[in-house]
Amino acid sequence: MQLLCQEPLGVGGFLELASFASIMANKGPSYGMSREVQSKIEKKYDEELEARLVEWIIVQCGPDVGRPDRGRLGFQVWLKNGVILSKLVNSLYPEGSKPVKVPENPPSMVFKQMEQVAQFLKAAEDYGVTKTDMFQTVDLFEGKDLAAVQRTLMALGSLAVTKNDGHYRGDPNWFMKKAQEHKREFTESQLQEGKHVIGLQMGSNRGASQSGMTGYGRPRQIIS
Repeated sequence: MQLLCQEPLGVGGFLELASFASIMANKGPSYGMSREVQSKIEKKYDEELEARLVEWIIVQCGPDVGRPDRGRLGFQVWLKNGVILSKLVNSLYPEGSKPVKVPENPPSMVFKQMEQVAQFLKAAEDYGVTKTDMFQTVDLFEGKDLAAVQRTLMALGSLAVTKNDGHYRGDPNWFMKKAQEHKREFTESQLQEGKHVIGLQMGSNRGASQSGMTGYGRPRQIIS
């Protein structure tokens, strides 16, 4: 394939082309086991969950984010450049403390789009989403695992409902509240008293004696 350029690419254009070439070089048809694995991953994608997540994002961010075409591909294209994801996580914070900078114009260069998605992931982790619930940039950008993208958004929504700090918008029943820790506070005197308590699992030496015991290494005398 021959690439014809009417004008010099410049640094930005060169980086975009290089990134695009790198992605395409590592992408190809799936055969055998890899195709089987990919098929199983795709079956995990939940279209009913997609509808719920789309409704939440629109309510949370406002109608300006638009609405995607139904289905896996539409969902991917809608979120792919990272802008809507960034607006989503920003909406969970008060004014003046938004964690992600959102560009006025959606990024068109590949590496800029991937960078925007990476910023969302960092902000989601800082918000409290665990690493095990986090998707990888390529899961969304190349459509490798959109079920993982759904999992991350569900975890984010669950945290927002659980925090109940006034920034969540939408039906609270869309997400399950996460279990919260119930920490008990102890006074200094209670902590000191606890040091002198012997737990039952440690046993007791009350009533114990060395009566009838033989010295180490000596045979036990048996009298009939």
